Amino acid sequence: MKTAEETLAELVDREEIRDLPMRYCDCVWRGDVAGIVDLFSADGSFTVITPNSESVNKGREALLKKYTEDLRRLTPRPYIHNVVIELGYYGRATGRCYVELRDAGHNMEWFGTGHYLDEYVKVGEHWKFASRYFTAVRFDTAPAKAAARPTPARKAAAKPKAAKVKVVARKKAAPVRRKSR
Repeated sequence: MKTAEETLAELVDREEIRDLPMRYCDCVWRGDVAGIVDLFSADGSFTVITPNSESVNKGREALLKKYTEDLRRLTPRPYIHNVVIELGYYGRATGRCYVELRDAGHNMEWFGTGHYLDEYVKVGEHWKFASRYFTAVRFDTAPAKAAARPTPARKAAAKPKAAKVKVVARKKAAPVRRKSR
C-alpha cells in the first residue's frame, strides 16, 4: 500500500503532466513559440503524421524552426480533450490526448482533428515532453477556396407582393359532452 506522501507525489505529478497539453495549446493560441519549445526537454521531439506525410523535429533548434514556420503560415486554435496519463518509473510517463483544430485566419473554420501520443520526462522538479507524436485523422493545411464556397443568391429585382388575406373569426364550439355508461 502506498503511503500518504507517495500518493500525494503521484497526484502532483499527474496534475503537472495533465497541465502540459493545456499549456501547449495556450502557447499555440498566443503564438508563443519560445513557450511551446520550453515545454519540451532539451532533446525533445515533435513528430507530425498526416495521411500524406511524416515530419520529425528533434531538439530545441529544430523545434524553434518548426513552430516558427508553422505559426507564421497557419493560425491554429487547438482544443485538447480526453487527457489520459500513465505514470511510469524513474521520472517517466506516457499519455495521449485528442485535438480538434480550428483556423483563426478563416473564421474559426474546422480544419483538422487527431490525437497526440506523448512521452513525458521529469527534468529537475518539472515534467516536460520527451516526445509528441501528432497523428492527424484529418488535416487540411490549405484554406478553403472562396470560389468553392456557396454564395447567396442575388435578390430578385421585384418580389411579388403577398396577397392580403381576410381573416374570419370563428366561434368557439361548445365542448361535446359524452354520455356516461
